[in-house]
Amino acid sequence: MKANATTSSVKSSAEPKPEPEPEAEISPSSPSISALEALSVHLISGLGLGLALLLANNVYSVNLVSHPSLTLLLISVIECPIVILLYSRHRKNREECSYLKAVGRGLLGLPVGALVISLGAIALGAPVGTRYFLTTINWSLLMSLFTIVPAVSVFGSSWKDWQRIFAHTNCRPIGSLDFMICLPAHGAIIGAWLGAWPMPLDWERPWNGLFV
Repeated sequence: MKANATTSSVKSSAEPKPEPEPEAEISPSSPSISALEALSVHLISGLGLGLALLLANNVYSVNLVSHPSLTLLLISVIECPIVILLYSRHRKNREECSYLKAVGRGLLGLPVGALVISLGAIALGAPVGTRYFLTTINWSLLMSLFTIVPAVSVFGSSWKDWQRIFAHTNCRPIGSLDFMICLPAHGAIIGAWLGAWPMPLDWERPWNGLFV
């Protein structure tokens, strides 16, 4: 009996143990925020968006149907400082990155992200003519504001963080800060796709000028 027990213990020790799944690496200097604080950031951003639409309609007498390009530009101008200032407060590596540097990263990421998004929109069918050029650019700026700018302001150029937030290849987003960034970004992209998908059904309607 003792020999059998010894043999079984040797076999069990010789068997390779399963390796633990890799966990998301978060820098200890990354800020941790509560779910309530993340919700407040989204709430303030939503209020800014609503304020921009009210100003466009009541003060400038424009809307997304009659003057899409001007309305999108007005929304971007009002929403830009709100988003950049809010998300820069939760920047990573606060010892190395000051608040002003995070704001500068957000301002730089806005046009760069808009350029990438506009190229993607053109590749998916957006016209390249001069008639809708400004509409495409202003729409790309607004999309960049909700997708690229928050990640740039918080994480900078950290490739691991970008993979965790957008690609979900090695690990998934964890914590309120990650979801505060990835949920609006994915929501903006999915919402834009769902808004553009049924448009050929009403091709001659005036709102088709918003996305083409």
